[in-house]
Amino acid sequence: MTPEQFYNELKLFNIELNEEQKWQLHRYYELLVEWNEKMNLTGITEINEVYLKHFYDSLLGFLMFEDIHNCTTLCDVGSGAGFPALPVKIVFPHLKMDLVDSLGKRVNFLNHVISEIKLKNIQAYHSRAEEYANLHRGSFDIVTARAVARLNILSELCVPLVKEGGYFIALKGQTGQEELVESQQALDTLGVKIIDVKRIELPEEAGSRTNIYTKKYKKTPSKYPRAYGQIKNKPLK
Repeated sequence: MTPEQFYNELKLFNIELNEEQKWQLHRYYELLVEWNEKMNLTGITEINEVYLKHFYDSLLGFLMFEDIHNCTTLCDVGSGAGFPALPVKIVFPHLKMDLVDSLGKRVNFLNHVISEIKLKNIQAYHSRAEEYANLHRGSFDIVTARAVARLNILSELCVPLVKEGGYFIALKGQTGQEELVESQQALDTLGVKIIDVKRIELPEEAGSRTNIYTKKYKKTPSKYPRAYGQIKNKPLK
């Protein structure tokens, strides 16, 4: 997917990027490739693949989420190289964002990109997800994660951060439906209900995605999230 094809795809969702947004995405791409030479950020570096498999893939879950315009705060858990948060911030600049990652080098990269492409009201934090969740409970309209952990583990790290009435959006791959089945009770225990599941085939045979949308209807019990060792060894059933 060339950058021009990417812009045209966004137009199908009534989003037309201005020249600054196009520059921000391109500069982000350049920095991703540049920093990838000295640290492992991604195995995908060819420009058309980045625009398809990172930018477009990150955005799809939010382009299809009508309530995004009514939300003002978002937390991306396990941000890695900045997906989905940075493409989403560029396209939806009204969102105030926190990006959380446990590796300091990645956080340095993220904050460098944020500064370089002049994004406002966004910062990356060096923290373990469960520790960050305990410090910022119920603070965000949207909490999201992409390619971090299986849903029954991921939900315990993310849902405590969501405000009542807010959303946890999990961007999953081919195992999404299977993970959803094994996580039904965990999601209910944590206080969210499934409101939508969108199964998507990416263009150019780039694979299938399952994006899972949940809405928080009650406070998460204070004992969650547990220490990560407990979460990993005894996931909620």
